[in-house]
Amino acid sequence: MRAHYFQHVPFEGLGSIEPWLLHAGYEISATKFFDAGVLPEIEKIDLLVVMGGPMSVNDEREYPWLAKEKEFIRNIIAAGKPVLGICLGAQLIANAMGGEVFPNSVKEIGWFPIEAVSSSGNSIFQFLHEAVVFHWHGDTFNLPGGAVHLAKSKGCIKQAFHIGTNVIGLQFHLETTPVSAKAIVDNCRNELVGGEFIQSEKEILSAPQERYSSINSLMARILEYLHAGIGT
Repeated sequence: MRAHYFQHVPFEGLGSIEPWLLHAGYEISATKFFDAGVLPEIEKIDLLVVMGGPMSVNDEREYPWLAKEKEFIRNIIAAGKPVLGICLGAQLIANAMGGEVFPNSVKEIGWFPIEAVSSSGNSIFQFLHEAVVFHWHGDTFNLPGGAVHLAKSKGCIKQAFHIGTNVIGLQFHLETTPVSAKAIVDNCRNELVGGEFIQSEKEILSAPQERYSSINSLMARILEYLHAGIGT
């Protein structure tokens, strides 16, 4: 099996996703758009993960590869392959499938709870009622046609969604580890300007290991769900 991921900046990599994929027996390849990345052949991919980044999905003039990336996402979803989008990745999926992406009323940066939105159907991934997760986003989106809303927070209503049974978009970061949290703080420290839903650097980096273990376990559940759908 082959998992492929799209990376937009050097400091937002797979985090806890990488060891899970390796343990599950995947070969891992990547398109790194910040380094003249080459798109793979859809037929040779079993699972696509679209990572985060500080740019907007609407910045196609500054980042021309965004248009090709969104076209690839549309095509791989049409091919029935499992796709996971994280933060910018979720926004790219939403936009590629017809949803509008725009600035949220507030930025949400740090450790804040999300709440599950009830959905029907046993084939849809179900979140627990509430979980504290790691956020770093300023944009939000309208759900594309046919998408199912899965989670919300006080700072941002659209936190997670499902398309069909094999596509999940997450506005938040369940893959975050202490190392990756430090990396995004180091590279995006200028955004920590204070606000109702913006924590300080100290608050972010002082999170206990149990918090990372909790979100990484939730990420593992999502990956297991998508993995189970391969070939079905």
